[in-house]
Amino acid sequence: MNNNKGTVYLIGAGPGDPGLITVKGLECIKEADVIVYDRLAGPRLLEQRRPDAECIFVGKQPDRHTLTQDEINKLLVEKALRGLTVARLKGGDPFVFGRGGEEAEELARHGIPFEIIPGITSAIAVPAYAGIPVTHRDFTSSLAIITGNEDPLKQTSNINWSQIATGAGTLIFLMGMSNLPAIAQKLIEHGRSPQTPVALIRWGTRPEQKTLVGNLHNITVLAVEKNFKNPSIIIVGEVVKLRERLRWFENKPLFGKRILVTRSREQASALSRSIERLGGEPVEFPTISITEPADYAPLDRTIGNLPLYKWIIFTSINGVRAFFNRMRYLNGDIRDLKGIKLCAIGPQTAKTLQAMALQVDYIPAEYRAEAIVAGLRDSIKAGDRVLLPRADIARQLLPEALSELGAVVDEVTAYRTIAGSGNAPVIREMLAGGEIDIITFTSSSTVRNFVNLLGAGGDPKGLLGQARVACIGPITARTAGELGLPVDITAQEYTIAGLLKAILDYYRPADR
Repeated sequence: MNNNKGTVYLIGAGPGDPGLITVKGLECIKEADVIVYDRLAGPRLLEQRRPDAECIFVGKQPDRHTLTQDEINKLLVEKALRGLTVARLKGGDPFVFGRGGEEAEELARHGIPFEIIPGITSAIAVPAYAGIPVTHRDFTSSLAIITGNEDPLKQTSNINWSQIATGAGTLIFLMGMSNLPAIAQKLIEHGRSPQTPVALIRWGTRPEQKTLVGNLHNITVLAVEKNFKNPSIIIVGEVVKLRERLRWFENKPLFGKRILVTRSREQASALSRSIERLGGEPVEFPTISITEPADYAPLDRTIGNLPLYKWIIFTSINGVRAFFNRMRYLNGDIRDLKGIKLCAIGPQTAKTLQAMALQVDYIPAEYRAEAIVAGLRDSIKAGDRVLLPRADIARQLLPEALSELGAVVDEVTAYRTIAGSGNAPVIREMLAGGEIDIITFTSSSTVRNFVNLLGAGGDPKGLLGQARVACIGPITARTAGELGLPVDITAQEYTIAGLLKAILDYYRPADR
């Protein structure tokens, strides 16, 4: 075998929820030179790729194909023959109606190494997210998964309807919405009761998941009335009756909500994970990016003169990380902090310091300059030196208020906040299409850069579409208002947890 050939990984991406990919599948995405992906492969998975990885969309839809299957096969061969590692990302499982077998055969014919990484098939996961177990000891212990693409009325069929109709307790048809009337007709003709429960589940495991329940007799009429289309699965069987008791995904407080996260890419993951746990879908649009100072000399001087300071006030996790990363680079010794009192603005900033075995002397209850200074008033004496390692664009209220106490304040840039690199055209299109429910802002800079990146011009409000604006606190909300963005939600506690609570409270009262 030619050692110069690359390896192709046929990866099942799962049914849509990016959290359902396997650990091995995610590792391959992160290492691949090329990612060839389908329409149903979760787009958030692509964010895990290497920055230099090539992404090729080959999505197939009912009405059109970007590439034919033969062209996809040739593409995989071509990339592998160039010695590249290829991640072929397919929705669901590659060997469950995913044509992964055909792609593997083509690779084998050319002597190209390949691996199959199974995925969670929609036939199992989508009913589970709708609260329907495909087997249950009180209803059925047999299951059949059937293609819905084949026309049941054609003369020669690969489906033995006389055995399928009553041979398994639960029947699951994939990609069968266009053939739904004929599928229901065939099942009834071959002995399945017209009253057999049926569920149609569209966009399963995603925030826009919709479930329609009926029976074989009326499901076609209901589907037309509700304009139910692909991508959907059809599940037939008595287990559908369990949905009303077992539905869980739709009961999550943020189910169906798509929430824009404008934090830096380095910080977005914590907020995104919390949104997912609450049933929403985070859309990451980093409007800011954290980078190193333009000049390290001022920070280096302060690190070299740490014994001069009585207090160091860290206003963010970014400040902590930047300060200690630089201290480590300079071969500094954490013992140089002996005798210096530490103040942390916010619980997460405090936790970051505590993780380094550093005791925090003061955590203000409120994260406003006035409240911080009020808490330190009895601890800072005239002439005490206070170090503020923070962002280059931080507001001046805190150092000014500390100076009024008589402190000698050294404000030093530990990191810079610059404009992010989010995909503005995609976000603009999503907002215009009403696909974003909430836009979250966690600082004034995220607001300003959001407006600048999207080119709002004189009509920032018109840019939002139907989206609501949620701000982490009054200062961020004030900036939004000054820029023409109406603020619907303002957190009372100026933390990520407080922001999420405010969003939950906004939807909870009127059950909107």
